Amino acid sequence: MTTNDKQRITLFINPAIVKHVKAQAIVEELSLTNFIEKALINYLPKETIIKKVQI
Repeated sequence: MTTNDKQRITLFINPAIVKHVKAQAIVEELSLTNFIEKALINYLPKETIIKKVQI
């Protein structure tokens, strides 16, 4: 995947969590971006259904 396939976002995260996640990404030999993507993919449901409410 190239950077053209990605979207830049800005997050404000507790510095202790950032330190922890950076260390774990190194242990798993992943970039921080790939580690976060992997974590989000594992956290999120396989499918999200959004229904429009009829009023």
